[in-house]
Order: sequence, then structure tokens, then C-alpha cells
Amino acid sequence: MNQPASSASTASQPQHFALIPAAGVGARMGAQIPKQYMPIAGKPMLRHALETFAAHARIAHTFVVVSAGDAWIDELVTPELAPRATVLRVGGATRQESVFNGLNQIRDAAGDADWVLVHDAARPGLDAGLIDRLLDTLDGDEVGGLLALPVVDTLKRESAGGRSQETVPRAGLWAAQTPQMFRYALLQRALRQAAEQGRIGAITDDASAIEMLGLQPRLVEGSPRNLKVTLAQDAALAEFFLKG
Repeated sequence: MNQPASSASTASQPQHFALIPAAGVGARMGAQIPKQYMPIAGKPMLRHALETFAAHARIAHTFVVVSAGDAWIDELVTPELAPRATVLRVGGATRQESVFNGLNQIRDAAGDADWVLVHDAARPGLDAGLIDRLLDTLDGDEVGGLLALPVVDTLKRESAGGRSQETVPRAGLWAAQTPQMFRYALLQRALRQAAEQGRIGAITDDASAIEMLGLQPRLVEGSPRNLKVTLAQDAALAEFFLKG
């Protein structure tokens, strides 16, 4: 599929690109196919996010990063989605490698000041309202940020033997979601530096790479419906939200 033609962005009017790393195998789900292709509410999980981004007027284009041997993606990106979505077969061994490889591949389309919204393929509950909230809140922000939810549960630290050692104060704690939105050049630099320093394994999301630069991404309140499907029981909850 062809990538969109590059168009220069101005400092006041950057473009917004979505990047979905989808090269994982979803081993914890125990499924026969990668979990991003498992059906949720009548569609493959990945298609929900793809359609949401493709239908959003403020998203210039969506890129999906898959493994070189992915056998399912071509059926998922249907002709109506094709003009708004491009498949990049450059997936890496980790999510971070897939994001970095994807960024390198879209260099001709994205300018340094353009925004990249990195979204988990296993979060099918993203909707237009959450995208708008993220874009509106981060408009002009010097760093960027991410959707997240304040932690409301009581947190316990486990000791040896599976016992509760202590209660962890939850004040100021947030559970990270996606999309996580940063300028193209900043995110690329953060991931490159982490790799060069041998710290790529310490990166659990894109925001953590930005934090390693000494910067503080902004937290934007997300939604419970934007949960990540990791275990089998998560799929039922995601389906509940998607069916309204």
C-alpha cells in the first residue's frame, strides 16, 4: 500500500499520524492466532482501532506495524480502509523495536514537528472522543503526553510467599493507556537513545522513553472502555464496552 505524500507542516499546524505496533503474538491469551486478530464484538480486535483512526478527520494517516510474515493483516485492511491506512512489515522482537522501526519507515511522510499517536493494537475501545481529548489537551504542548486513568484501587506490594508486605500509597498514581502522543523527532530520539544506552528493555511504553530524557509527559484522563486486552477475561469486558 502506498504511503501518503509528504506535506510540509508548520509549527502552528502539525499533522497527526497514528502508529499501531501489531507484531506481537499475544502468548498470554493462549489463542491460535495473534490476539490482535481475535474477534471482539464481531470484528478482529485490531480493526476497531484502525476504523476509529481512519474515520477521524484530524488523523492524517494511520500506519500499522506488523511482522514480515503476518498472514492476517491484508484481509483486515479492506479497500475502504486502504486509502487511510498503510501496512509496514517491519515489526521487531519487542513493541519498542516495532515502534522505532515504524518511525523510520514513515520519515518521508512525517516532519519533525508532526505528532505521532502510538496506540496498542489490543485496545479496541478507543473512540473519537478520546482522540479529540488527547489532541485538544496537548495542542502546543512542549513535550506531549498520554491517556491514563487515576488509580482508584488499594495497591499492595507482594512479599516472598505471595503475602501482602505493605500498602502502597495510590495518591498521584495513574495507569497508563494509549494513544501516547509525541512529536516525531522527539520520540525517535528518545527510542534511539534508549537503545544506544542499552536501556530499551526498561521501556514499557513510549512515555517511559521520553521520561528517560528528563522530560515529563502530560497525563490526560482516559476511559475504562479503553482497556488493554491481555488475558482471556479482558476480552469479555472489552466486548461489553464495545456493544454499549
